[in-house]
Amino acid sequence: MNIWTFEHEEDLSSTGAGIIASLLQSKPRAVLGLATGSSPVGIYRHLTDMHQRGLVSFAQASTVNLDEYVGLPEGHPESYRTFMNHHLFQHVDIHPANTRVPDGNAADLEAECAAYDRLIDEIGPVDLQLLGIGHNGHIGFNEPGPSLVGGTHVVELVERTRQANARFFPSIDEVPAQAVTMGVASILKARQILLVARGADKAEIIHRALTGPITTECPASLLQCHPNVVVLLDREAGGLLR
Repeated sequence: MNIWTFEHEEDLSSTGAGIIASLLQSKPRAVLGLATGSSPVGIYRHLTDMHQRGLVSFAQASTVNLDEYVGLPEGHPESYRTFMNHHLFQHVDIHPANTRVPDGNAADLEAECAAYDRLIDEIGPVDLQLLGIGHNGHIGFNEPGPSLVGGTHVVELVERTRQANARFFPSIDEVPAQAVTMGVASILKARQILLVARGADKAEIIHRALTGPITTECPASLLQCHPNVVVLLDREAGGLLR
């Protein structure tokens, strides 16, 4: 693993954006695996700025997102499709048809999961997968447990994850109980993985994921098995690695 720690959040975000932009400059038709949450917002802001300055184009790129809540109405402000539109897609020159997010309102969620895996196989492999990390070590919405599912699947969100996401909703009662998530095997197929974490509250799980035993009880620990992982941390998130 290549672990970089930054004193300033802007440096972390600009470095992450630079890694993605460099990929698009060398491979315009790259497939990007994208993530939501607070960690990548700064990266998307820098990518938008770079695009507006003519430094990077998404015109030939394709994207696949990690996950989506189940049951949120189309256009809901906290859906991950809305998040991606707001923070990246509507600000760059990517073709909307080339942006893929799981359909959390599909009539047949099992069929949707199978179709999403076929899509990834058809357009992939993913050249770069952007990840955040949950407080319990989840990546995507792959929650800790005695085993993990390799492909895209529906997951019951644990209470700690729902509590962590409640800050984006009027109340905890409105946080969905389920999500569709790309599986760990799909994540690990990416040619490169870019893991981003910020804040002292992530220090313990970052230490456990990057230096502890490889176990399904900490899904992010499986990243230790991948040959090309870049980790971007602020000083607080990386505090226990020193």
